[in-house]
Amino acid sequence: MTQPLAYINPEAKLAHNVVVEPFTVIHKNVEIGEGTWIGSNVTIFPGARIGKNCKIFPGAVIAAIPQDLKFGGEDTYAIIGDNTTIRECATVNRGTIDKYKTEIGKNCLLMAYVHVAHDCLIGDNCIIANNVQMGGHVEVADYARLGGSCSIHQFVKIGRHVMVSGGSLIRKDVPPFTKSGREPLSYAGVNSIGLRRSGFSDEQIANIQETYRFVYLKGLNNLDALEQIEINLPASSERDEILNFIRNSERGIMKGLS
Repeated sequence: MTQPLAYINPEAKLAHNVVVEPFTVIHKNVEIGEGTWIGSNVTIFPGARIGKNCKIFPGAVIAAIPQDLKFGGEDTYAIIGDNTTIRECATVNRGTIDKYKTEIGKNCLLMAYVHVAHDCLIGDNCIIANNVQMGGHVEVADYARLGGSCSIHQFVKIGRHVMVSGGSLIRKDVPPFTKSGREPLSYAGVNSIGLRRSGFSDEQIANIQETYRFVYLKGLNNLDALEQIEINLPASSERDEILNFIRNSERGIMKGLS
């Protein structure tokens, strides 16, 4: 159902049961899946690929060109997964030649005034609170929870099932399963409540906690901590995910509590 005061380019592809409210503008080269609702005063630029049963609230801008002076007009995309909600005045820029896409996964909530810059990759089931600002090329893994007004430096990676305190300046990578806060951003324990809500067993959580004791609580540098973890702790998917994340971190991981 399209209101007569909305503008939809004839080349845009809208599936059955898409609702577009008045004063919204949808450009060409846009695809929107079934059951999605587009509120008033939304602007959707070329390159947007919006999934099924999404909700885009008033004032949001999807797939605007990157705020990157190196952008050369290449054909890129802003992809939004099924069942994702984007609240008022959030902005999602499309990609550049680096990844050719900015992508938000399924079942996510981006609250008001969130900015997702070019080439960011956000996983499934993430909650990004009000006014979180992401630089380009940021990666946020599944089930992350980012508190309001966090600012995320470009190229930062944030692991699965993390909880970051509101107002944080995120300059370093945030390993999976952790809580973090303070300034500079620091380890504040394992996100045990979030893990239990996601079905992790007490044994799994205890193993994660023991892994992070080597990383953050024994006074070891990262190389020694990783070596000791492999020697002393049995292999598990969670242990190996932590090891691989730290080994592959290009910016370095957040600090421990001092």
